[in-house]
Amino acid sequence: MINSRTMRSGLFLIAVIATVVVSMFLWSGCDRPQDVSSPGSSDQTAPVLNKENAQVRAVMAVQDRYTSDLMANNNVVGTATGLAPDGRVAILVYLKEEAKSPIKGKGISAAGIPAEIDGIPVVTEVTGVIRAMKKGGPGGGGGVSHTAKQTAPIQMGTSGGWRDDLANGYCCGGTLGSLIQKGGNQYVLSNYHVFWADIVNGGNGKTAHVGDNVIQPGLIDVGCNASNAQNVATLSGSGSLPGANVDAGYAQVIPGMVRSDGAILEVGTISSSTVGASINQAVKKSGRTTGLSRSKVSGLNATISVQYDNECAGGAAFIKTFTGQIVIANRGSKFLAGGDSGSLMVEDATTNPRAVGLLYAGSATSAIANPINDVLNWIGGATMVGN
Repeated sequence: MINSRTMRSGLFLIAVIATVVVSMFLWSGCDRPQDVSSPGSSDQTAPVLNKENAQVRAVMAVQDRYTSDLMANNNVVGTATGLAPDGRVAILVYLKEEAKSPIKGKGISAAGIPAEIDGIPVVTEVTGVIRAMKKGGPGGGGGVSHTAKQTAPIQMGTSGGWRDDLANGYCCGGTLGSLIQKGGNQYVLSNYHVFWADIVNGGNGKTAHVGDNVIQPGLIDVGCNASNAQNVATLSGSGSLPGANVDAGYAQVIPGMVRSDGAILEVGTISSSTVGASINQAVKKSGRTTGLSRSKVSGLNATISVQYDNECAGGAAFIKTFTGQIVIANRGSKFLAGGDSGSLMVEDATTNPRAVGLLYAGSATSAIANPINDVLNWIGGATMVGN
């Protein structure tokens, strides 16, 4: 979401301070691909490092066992399973900053993190504090605008959001990511914090309700004046948070306003099938701010804590710790930036790619996505609209 203005104990050789939940706020648009080779360039004989891989499963089990202890270090923002520089499957530990005062000890890094746990290598990465990207930027890539008002029926991968998402002198929005279907009806899929995050009357005297309009483009791209946008869907069901392990929201399509084939800007139609994430998997997405961008999956099974606001530019609402998340390389925010929340992440295939995850948060080094099947299962009986 954006606004217009603005290990256990014995494994540690040091004492850890009280558990600190590191805030990771909400992403509400890349000029070129980054950090990934062409889909066909990888070694086709290499094993697929997904959650069914025995090595990955073994490391994930150790990661899960020690995550709470690792995150008791006030410099740790999260953990995941990924690769060490030498290619071994490893535990990844994400840090707010480089250690300022090196801690000496055999097998302990300067940040106070063990070099290995139960024989599994541990790799630290400085991501910085993962926070909200609440500043708008130019949209689109490849000559296609992801912020312009489209002629109906519209494509997905475009600027959009709740029609009344403005408060405290700001207006907010994100990305209308993809099209799903359930019970014979079609719905626009995005994030909870794009559709439902206004939960107090506060700065605009309103909260989000079923039946409220979803617009294209979002308020951020029409000068905070909803009359310059178009209604394309109406809020349905409920937002997923704070109870669920996904950041998702959906809105029923207004007849004639959204392409019924689910086409996404610069991606085209997708498959009705989905695919699980794997380490080093080539992926792409189409979003409001960075347009069409590409990267690769860098971590699986991530545990991340996220702080949510109670309305556009509002106060803190709650903190949610997600588990089982997907981490994607995002150097320089070139894959995901403020305004891209709600984008659908798909495999980097030319024709009818399969959905992998729903993007919702990140930093200037890493992006975070819910596994897409977790999202569809939360909605209940939903499937992707595709071929």
